[in-house]
Amino acid sequence: MVVDDHPMWRDAVARDLAAAGLDVVATAGDGPQAVRRALAARPEVLVLDLNLPGLPGAEVCRRLAGAAGPTGPRVLVLSASGEQEDVLEAVKAGATGYLVKSASAGELLDAVRRTAAGEPVFTPGLAGLVLGEFRRLASGGPRPDPAREAAPRLTERETEVLRLVAKGLTYRQIAERLVISHRTVQNHVQNTLGKLQLHNRVELVRFAIERGLTDD
Repeated sequence: MVVDDHPMWRDAVARDLAAAGLDVVATAGDGPQAVRRALAARPEVLVLDLNLPGLPGAEVCRRLAGAAGPTGPRVLVLSASGEQEDVLEAVKAGATGYLVKSASAGELLDAVRRTAAGEPVFTPGLAGLVLGEFRRLASGGPRPDPAREAAPRLTERETEVLRLVAKGLTYRQIAERLVISHRTVQNHVQNTLGKLQLHNRVELVRFAIERGLTDD
């Protein structure tokens, strides 16, 4: 589903995705309309602009992805803004990835497919920004929940994959580094989410930072 308040841009994105073989189930031009249509169409991926009339894009994301947990759509923000505040707000609202609108059609298509596969996708440079913020929050925030201290033990390979995910590597990069298949990486991530009772990559990164798994 494509959400943008500019009709020409919205139609162009939807057309490019459809031409590549993806099923565009709905489009919307404002925040309230986006929420209504997404709840009805139940898209797997929501390509979402942040600057929307009626309801900000971050709030749309929070209602559809953040509040819905694993049952909501995966959200790929496509915004003209690359400002730190906008990126972090989107990620905290539940967005899986964030692209700026200067991305090419090919980069957008790749990002949508990777988002559908559960991979975090960011315009170059933004992944480090998000990871840096979570490091700051982890170092200055409250102590970890004791319930999480008693989380089920991860296997050595699951821990290795978790560490690389938290450092911002894509599933493809992790597969190449560990000499395993892309599908195996996905399986390890899903198993880890299940064991830790977490819902998404954002929570997974926070968990890894709390445990010091991103320290070299």
